[in-house]
Amino acid sequence: MTSIGIEIPPAQIAYFKAVIESYDNLATLRTEDRARHRLRLWFDDGVRTEIDALLAELSVQFPILVILAGEL
Repeated sequence: MTSIGIEIPPAQIAYFKAVIESYDNLATLRTEDRARHRLRLWFDDGVRTEIDALLAELSVQFPILVILAGEL
């Protein structure tokens, strides 16, 4: 399993969650820090390309900041 920490605008969290859940078994989304709107995506190493492409596509619609593990 691999994970990525992200920070997105609060108004986009429900939309982001709906998009992630629309892809069966792609990733699991968890809240890391509610106050700073930081989330963590957990996924299989084999779908990393799909995760990166999805984050890139969604970042055109709203800002997505990837958080390094030590910064969470």
